[in-house]
Amino acid sequence: MKTYSYVGKKLEQLCSSRFFRFIWFHLRGNKFSLKLIYFLFISSLGFSILRSLDGKSSTFTPGNLDLFFTSVSAAAVTSMSTVEMEVFSNTQLVLLTILMLVGGEVFTSWLSLKLRTLFFKVSHKDDDTVNLSLSNHHENPSNNNSILELESSISESIDHMEVLNYKSLNFLGLVVLFYLLFVHVLGLVSVFIYINTISSARNILKQKGLHAVTFSFFTIVSSFSNCGFIPTNENMSIFRKNSGLLLIIAPQILLGNTLYPPVLRSIIWVVGKITKKEESRYLLRNSKVLGYHHLLSYKHSFLLLITVSVFLMVQYILFSSMEWTSGSLGDLNVYQKLVGILFQVVNTRHTGESVVDLSTISGAVLVLFIFMMYLPPYTSFLPVGEETCEQGSKRNSKVIENLTFSQLTYLVIFIIIVCITERKKMVNDPLNFNVLNIVVEVISAYGNVGLSTGYNCDRRLKPNGICENKWYGFSGKFSDEGKVVIIIVMIFGRLKKFSINGGKAWKLM
Repeated sequence: MKTYSYVGKKLEQLCSSRFFRFIWFHLRGNKFSLKLIYFLFISSLGFSILRSLDGKSSTFTPGNLDLFFTSVSAAAVTSMSTVEMEVFSNTQLVLLTILMLVGGEVFTSWLSLKLRTLFFKVSHKDDDTVNLSLSNHHENPSNNNSILELESSISESIDHMEVLNYKSLNFLGLVVLFYLLFVHVLGLVSVFIYINTISSARNILKQKGLHAVTFSFFTIVSSFSNCGFIPTNENMSIFRKNSGLLLIIAPQILLGNTLYPPVLRSIIWVVGKITKKEESRYLLRNSKVLGYHHLLSYKHSFLLLITVSVFLMVQYILFSSMEWTSGSLGDLNVYQKLVGILFQVVNTRHTGESVVDLSTISGAVLVLFIFMMYLPPYTSFLPVGEETCEQGSKRNSKVIENLTFSQLTYLVIFIIIVCITERKKMVNDPLNFNVLNIVVEVISAYGNVGLSTGYNCDRRLKPNGICENKWYGFSGKFSDEGKVVIIIVMIFGRLKKFSINGGKAWKLM
């Protein structure tokens, strides 16, 4: 908590500066611009530091575009890869861990809450000055006493609501921070104990030259932030027989994404019951007032919980029925298959960690995975019938709304562009560079998932030169132009909530 107080004071000093306040008050109405600047900044900073650090291998150094691609992928919590993970040194892995942490949705939402509380203080001080001058202006003996009393009661009511709003924001920020720290510490300790207890997992890290602490911290941060990077070339497929490790990581994935709103609401309710804080009751009854996107109403949270469960069940049933006897799970026993399938279907929504090779699974399962990657995290079956605070209060320009396309339209545009940039490879290498693989890659980048069909040298119809199968995504074989398109898609996907209601002006008759 001392660290939190210190950081809070430094942020408050920074936010009190005239320059920073000028920037904030001119951009705070445009959250898209703020988020875009934030992700571009941390991606560029991460790339600069990543490039300056020495890699693990002395014979291979990733190019600048691949390093920038990796930095954007980590910051946008996507885990799309164009190089193998084992080329990065321990120091570089720590940097990628930090990028995933500060790019995660829970952390960025906490940072937003913290900034709002700090600027609430600043704006409140300015308002006090204005109110003081107004009160001095109204100090006239000729004014009616009843009017003064009415003004006083209204002023007191407004002041109480402002104080309650500020307290609720601060309280919510503390709850989110506690949640963030508790889940990470619990996961870190659990993975570290498992690695040091189970010899098979410990031996894998020893063979890879990975430290247990680095692996534990990297994996938990990646899983909770729903990035999907794992510091091994094979991702989680090398741990597919370590069912205990998969069962530790799977809840982290859900707690950092689709189940975050229901769990957050439950924590606020529990804390309110214990502490009897007014802020807790206020947050639960007015979940949309503060504009915190992740604090959903009871009805929406309940529907979300049911939706997540149904989606998992549907994927589990289809995957089990189609892949139980296939080669992708052939070396596992019954228990390992049950856990492995559960882990795989948990990852299809937004994380992208994998225990199977996507290129070997059936078409029906792959199409279902594509659909799951496309869906936003808080998709629920039934319409909640509630307008978000942003929809109900401040609306963007009608011209901009009418020109905005739907999410599906943007995806089609990106897929067409990639097909154009990779058109020569689609002709010369059609089994690898087919439309379905490109669709998977683009939608995976858009959904910030990171699942990929990869590239297989054995599928080439025209073997030209030496080809070695690598443990990175299909994007690694794209041209530089194609990689740039995927970078744009990753950033667009990280900010997709700002254009999720686009395309309403387009009517199909």
